[in-house]
Amino acid sequence: MEALRRRGHVVGYLGDGINDAPALHEADIGISVDSAVDVAREAADLILLKRDLGVLLRGIDHGRKTFANTMKYVSITTSANFGNMISMAFASLFLPFLPLLAKQILLNNLLSSLPSLAIAGDNVDVEQTSTPRRWDIGAVRRFMISFGLISSLFDFLTFGFLLLVQHATVDIFRTAWFVESLLTQLAIVVIIRTYHAFWLSRPSPLLSALTLGVALLAIAIPYLPLAGWLGFVPLPLPTLGGIVAITCLYLIVSELTKRWFFGREHRKRVRRPRPLRLKAVED
Repeated sequence: MEALRRRGHVVGYLGDGINDAPALHEADIGISVDSAVDVAREAADLILLKRDLGVLLRGIDHGRKTFANTMKYVSITTSANFGNMISMAFASLFLPFLPLLAKQILLNNLLSSLPSLAIAGDNVDVEQTSTPRRWDIGAVRRFMISFGLISSLFDFLTFGFLLLVQHATVDIFRTAWFVESLLTQLAIVVIIRTYHAFWLSRPSPLLSALTLGVALLAIAIPYLPLAGWLGFVPLPLPTLGGIVAITCLYLIVSELTKRWFFGREHRKRVRRPRPLRLKAVED
């Protein structure tokens, strides 16, 4: 078991006797049956109540889908928070006013989190479930930095557009950046959820509905009756058009960056030592 794991295998072991306990403990997943001896059941991670290995296949399939969707959420959330932190920090240094009010930040976080609730039931590409995957904090860190910096870059582009081109007032600046920030966070959900081009992989109906609904709400918020209480004002048409154009450009750049990033991560996995092809030995 130890030799297989060192070579990169994800190892499962099935046993029910006293002599199986060390291997059950060493394996990634130890599997036993309800009629096994006590020490085997204690060492196992899973205990089968019926003699049916099909339940393991279904569990593996659901587990890989759950892990893939979990990684989507972790990647999207860490990169968005990292990018927003950098943008807010730099904006606070150079702007003579707060870029966003506290209640605007809270509303932004609330609305951007709504589509994330549907990620748990999102469709998963076959490539993400064809082989077992492990938690890789290094890959998460590289993803966070790459896409977080891109998010900040487009925030700075928005700042320049609002201040230098539109000569926006404080309220228009906050309103426009709120809309841009929310739209780009929704766009990255659509981009990152798949290794393929985003238009070739269909998200789940709930994720599609929530993403589209929140995007339309983000554009409509400045024109709603409660906008004044939140500190928002109606956006002039040229400003709104510029924000939508920046979001579309962000979507294109993120799609290209995604292909580069996942391609590089795939090459790193390929260069690792290939696992030994050992036949299973029946106890």
